[in-house]
Amino acid sequence: MQIIISNSSKEPIYEQITKQIKSSILTGELHEGTALPSMRNLAKDLKISVITTKRAYEELERSGFIYSIVGKGSFVAEQNLEVMREKKLKVIEEELSTVITNSKEIGLSLDELQQLTRILYEE
Repeated sequence: MQIIISNSSKEPIYEQITKQIKSSILTGELHEGTALPSMRNLAKDLKISVITTKRAYEELERSGFIYSIVGKGSFVAEQNLEVMREKKLKVIEEELSTVITNSKEIGLSLDELQQLTRILYEE
C-alpha cells in the first residue's frame, strides 16, 4: 500500500490518508483482514505526526473500514461492497446536483456539461 501526501493540497493530511486507504479497500487492493502499517510506522514513512495517522485510523474505524485490536494493530474490516457502492452513488448524485445547479447558473448547456464530463472522466 502506497500513500502519497500532498503538502500543497487544501485537504488536511489525515483526510488524504483516509481517502487513499478507503480507495484501496473499495478497489480490492486491500483485502479483509489485511494488516495496516502501525500508526508510528506510517507516520515515520510519511514524515508526519503520529497524531495525524491516529486521527486517520480513528476516522477509518468510525466509518467501518478498519478495526483495531489492542497490542496487535489495525486491520481491514469485512466490507459489504454493494452497500459501499450505494453510499458512493449517493455522494456522486449529491455532487452532480451541485454541478448541474452551478452549470445552469452560468448558462452551460447539457451538451457542454457532458463534453466537459467526458474530458475529465477520460483523463
